[in-house]
Parts: sequence; C-alpha cells; structure tokens
Amino acid sequence: MKRILVTGSESYIGSVLTSYLRKNGYEVTGIDAGFITDCLLYPTTDTATIYKDTRNLKESDFKSFDAVVYLAGISNDPFRSFDPKKIYDPVRNHTIKAAKLCKKLGIKFIFSSSCSVYGKGTDKMSDEKSAVFPQTPYSLNKLQIEQDLAKLTDENFRPIALRFATVFGLSPRMRFDLVVNMFAAMGYITKKIILNSDGQAWRPFVHVRDVCKAIKYAIEYKPKTNLLTIVNVGSSKSNFKIIDLAKKVSKKIPGCEVSFISKSQTFNKELIQDRKLQDGVDSRNYKISFDKIKKIFKGFKCDYTIEKGIREMIDKYCEIELTKKQFENIKFYRLQKFEDLIKKGLITEKLEWIKQ
Repeated sequence: MKRILVTGSESYIGSVLTSYLRKNGYEVTGIDAGFITDCLLYPTTDTATIYKDTRNLKESDFKSFDAVVYLAGISNDPFRSFDPKKIYDPVRNHTIKAAKLCKKLGIKFIFSSSCSVYGKGTDKMSDEKSAVFPQTPYSLNKLQIEQDLAKLTDENFRPIALRFATVFGLSPRMRFDLVVNMFAAMGYITKKIILNSDGQAWRPFVHVRDVCKAIKYAIEYKPKTNLLTIVNVGSSKSNFKIIDLAKKVSKKIPGCEVSFISKSQTFNKELIQDRKLQDGVDSRNYKISFDKIKKIFKGFKCDYTIEKGIREMIDKYCEIELTKKQFENIKFYRLQKFEDLIKKGLITEKLEWIKQ
C-alpha cells in the first residue's frame, strides 16, 4: 500500500482528496496549519492530520512516504493593503524546500498549480506549450514555483505540476468564493444569480472530485522525460463564458434570474465582489485544451459536468437547509477568513499563528 502525504489537507480540495485517496486504497496522512479546521459546511471524517506550518517541515516529516501531494499555499488574492511578497514569497520558499527534501529522499512530488497562469489567452485554446500571462500575484506564484521545480527536475527526480481549471463542487470545507459554487448557492437562496463582471470572460471548470481523480493518476504515473511534467486538468467541453455559466446554473433552479452586482442589494457585496476586477471587466480570459491529460493518463476522463455538479450542490443545500446567514459566513470565503484571523490578532500578516 502506498503512503501519501497531503499538505493543505484541510483545504477545500484537501478535505475531499484525503478521503478519496483512502477509499482508493492509499494510506494517507495530512499536514495542515489549521487555519480553517472549523470552516465546515457539513460534518466530515478527516484523515489523520499533523497540525504544522509547512514552512517548518523537516526531512523527518517526509520519511516513509511514497508521494507528496502539495496543496499547501494561498488559494486566492488579493489581500487588502498587504504586500503580495509577504504573502506569496513564503509559499514559494516552503514549496521548493519540500520539493528538495523529496528529491533527496526519492519521493514523488505532485504540485497543485493552476490554469490561471495562462491569464490572457487568445481565441485559440491554450495548451501546456502555450505562452503564459499571469494576471495576479497568485498566478505568478504558481508559475514561479513551476519554474523552480523545472530546475530541480532530472533523471532521479521527476515532479508533476497539475494545472487545475477553476474548481467547483461540494466539499465539507466549502468555498462560496468559487464562481460555480457561489452561483449555485445564490440561486438556491434567493432565485437570483449576481455577476461581478460583464460576464464575457472565458474560463475552464473542473469538479473537485475530478481533480482528486487526476491526482490519483499522477501518483501512479511515471514521467518519461527529464523535464517537468505539466498537465492541464479539466475537460475541453467545460470552457464557458461566465455569463453562460450563470445561465446554466439558473436553468437548474426554477424561477432563477441573472443580474449584475451594480444593480443588486441582495447580498453583502464585500463578500461576493471580486477584487481582481477593474470596472466590471475581468482581465483573466482564457480557454484551455485538455487533450494532453487524456494522452498521458491513460483512461482519464472527467466524470462531472457543470450540470451534474450543480445538481449535487442544490440537493445538498436542500438537505442541510442552507441559509443566507450561512452563505454570508466568512468561514466559506478564504480571503475574508484570513483577514479576520489577522484582525483578531490570531495570525500575522505573514499568515503565521500568534495564538492558535
């Protein structure tokens, strides 16, 4: 039985991944700083977890594992008035430190990157060989880590960087700041879906359990070159304009309408507005090809369409009787959760515990 270490195991993805890997026959241990341990939308059984800041990991923390899945990092941006270098440079440093330890110990290293590195695409589909134009510190951070991993790659150490499309779907540690999840919850609660932007930007989407499936394939995959293996994770059928995505969600909720944030007083705008937008226009605009993943991960295909994921979320919201108060709880908005911990004097601006 392979032993897998998952960093960021209590994240939105990690909370699904750990149980998914266990069900597929792996022995799984999680490492997490514990910032969002209490951010549960519904109960779950967490995997065995070591509560530790990934900046402080040592060689002894990695011994005896066959693979490390590195989810630890900052999942979005921007933070208000904080220097991005203070937030993202430590992420880059601790990720590469972990990769170097894995190289020394002969452990497979799988890095969670993002399709957001493509940033401003063209009318054509972008693939793994296309130029990248990261538009935010978060995306730049992912690209820089990929570049660092490429320098470490050789015949004895062949890490894999998985560039995830925009993730959606149910997780015990739900994120309502992800666009499909936000639209589904909005529509369920008020029969209205509110757009932050003009809705004309393209984006690829992938269900969280299809992300987990891709990670499982990556654990078993043996790269055939001494170059960093980069793989887009998603389905070419799931590239949508944001406005069309909103319409897809609205069709699954009888009586649901699509509106724009400038005209809405329904929700707390501080929570649902996207700080990365300028004058209602999203500079992140890209369509992605996912042909490579089907070629190198033989048999891989996404099991979840947007419609299937929406239906699953709506069913769960009905089951737990999701309320507007729950939807507006900062527990389910990562930036606001971190900012609240800083405001309360529990963590530093570098996201280190003061009082745990």
